[in-house]
Amino acid sequence: MAETYVADANVLYSRVLRDYLLYAMRAKLIVVVWSRSILDEVTEHLIQNRLGFTQESADRLVSAMNDTYPYSQRDAQLADFQAISGLELPDEDDRHVIATAIGAPARFICTHDVRHFPPGVMDRFGLAVVTPDDVLCPLIWDHEELMLWVHRMSVGSLPGATDETTMAALRNAGAQRTASLIAELLH
Repeated sequence: MAETYVADANVLYSRVLRDYLLYAMRAKLIVVVWSRSILDEVTEHLIQNRLGFTQESADRLVSAMNDTYPYSQRDAQLADFQAISGLELPDEDDRHVIATAIGAPARFICTHDVRHFPPGVMDRFGLAVVTPDDVLCPLIWDHEELMLWVHRMSVGSLPGATDETTMAALRNAGAQRTASLIAELLH
């Protein structure tokens, strides 16, 4: 059975990482979940930082994700927040991500902010924190052909994208090992 990952906003913010994770989910290699709070954080930052990305763009993105993957939005419940009440976290704004993982239930939180999720807290709930590279590299090692399909779908979904620009985007998004492995598969 495919592992379940809560994708943090800083991962879903990147188009290429979002595409790779979602296409890997379409290939039934993993299950990716998010909450409305996570999507709100993603779209808020996209509106702030991406020229031409509007609230209408945000609404389309959220609708596309939730329509394509109708079981992936898993909003934390009061009991999930109560389970972590009183815990001290390096970034209190990430409390909703842990609550989402507890309620999903997920085994992993996929994030660039690994230090925001201390092992002592994560161990208490049977959670592990991983980077996008930690998720994608084993998938490439174990499922080369499917991950080449994921790559091709990612390239094909963005007008003007090429293998090279997509690998550069992966590197810029902090997935250097993933980009190197895909480059090896392509040659």
